[in-house]
Amino acid sequence: MSDNVDCIVIGAGAVGLAVARKMALKGRKVHVLEKADTIGTGVSARNSEVIHAGLYYPQDSLKARLCVAGRALLYDYLNERGIDYKRCGKLIVATNYIEEQALDGILKKAQINGVDDMIKISQAEALSLEPELLCKSALLSPSTGVFDSHTYMLNLQSDAESCGATFAFLNSVIGGCIENGKIELDILSKSGKLKLRCKTLINAAGLGAQKVALSIKGFPPKLVPPQYFAKGSYFTLSGKPPFSRMIYPIPGEASLGTHYTCDMGGQGRFGPDIQWVDEINYDVDPARVTSFYNAIRRYWPGIENREISPAYSGIRPKTHAAGTKTADFVIQDASIHGVNSLVNLFGIESPGLTASMAISNEVANSL
Repeated sequence: MSDNVDCIVIGAGAVGLAVARKMALKGRKVHVLEKADTIGTGVSARNSEVIHAGLYYPQDSLKARLCVAGRALLYDYLNERGIDYKRCGKLIVATNYIEEQALDGILKKAQINGVDDMIKISQAEALSLEPELLCKSALLSPSTGVFDSHTYMLNLQSDAESCGATFAFLNSVIGGCIENGKIELDILSKSGKLKLRCKTLINAAGLGAQKVALSIKGFPPKLVPPQYFAKGSYFTLSGKPPFSRMIYPIPGEASLGTHYTCDMGGQGRFGPDIQWVDEINYDVDPARVTSFYNAIRRYWPGIENREISPAYSGIRPKTHAAGTKTADFVIQDASIHGVNSLVNLFGIESPGLTASMAISNEVANSL
């Protein structure tokens, strides 16, 4: 079987859904291919559901620009649709003199990125907000929040479908080719194999984005960045939450540290940590609890009297290896690879959920 379609989006995670919605709103006939049996089962389903302010990212990076823009778009959309969220804010805490100096660097970077509501507060001010906290000083980010990401994705899907988009679940891209500027995909579905030819293709396959790009004959393999998996585990806190805000340590090279968040149901949790792995596996090793206690007690001594238990894990789709400089989002269009009407999205990790609507605008503009 073969068919011709206008615009294909590969992947129905938060970013793929936002892109599908945007393209459908622009009048394109959108067809979304998703290998799972429903939306948002990959990276989008296994994270902290945090609305990031845009504090940490390098000046002029896509992560910085699209996080700040995406945060504003996301809050507006959540308000418009009545989707649950808490603009609870967060504290980034310094527990020693060296970390206090790091706070100044984070504050400066946030201001450069356009985050204008960050303030540095003293130990006394921090403890007045969160009495159980242990710190020397802290940064307060009022713009940070947490939200119901699944309902958000359902709304994106509904918007896209209202504009004529169709969704094909349990459909995997297993190959394809680029010939004379046209793109043809080989699809494996429940009913067998078929070919789809399209005018426009957006590869938003998340953890599978590199595999999809490499499977398309005629696309230069050298333009597909390497892929590395950084696993992050979460542990759930039993009992009453100790904090009303999110609590973050000073970030490390590859992650924002083992932080405290609270979901929309009021359940406290810690994570993610970081573990570089060779394959996708979502099991949470109970033995990691020791490293969690060690990380948490630095800013919350009360953890000694509380119990945490394994909850879930996620995989960050990195394009840089352990110990190397953190990479930016890769939004790869014809100006880079020379293939008209093809956009590849690589390395869309945090803050990809926050930035999803801004990423969709970026993709639409590139086309």
